[in-house]
Amino acid sequence: MSKLPLLTEAELEAALLELTDWKIEDDGKWLARKRLFPTFMEAIAFVNKVAAVAEDDNHHPFIGIDYRRVTIRLTTWHSGGLTALDLGSAKAYDRL
Repeated sequence: MSKLPLLTEAELEAALLELTDWKIEDDGKWLARKRLFPTFMEAIAFVNKVAAVAEDDNHHPFIGIDYRRVTIRLTTWHSGGLTALDLGSAKAYDRL
């Protein structure tokens, strides 16, 4: 995979306005969101949907499952931080 350009601070701030409950972490290197679901099985169903999108896009998030709470963290390794690829994934996960 080729190196994609990192997003600027202004681009990240603008992107957060379009996303639901996402936060920038570690000086702009990670985009993260936590979601709480009514049941464990609904949390797992959401993770399976995220996995399908990630596989289709060949851009895989870090996923933490703590009973009903799911944490998704995105970064673009080859670029060393956040890129448009991460924003696209976050928007796709918000639509699930």
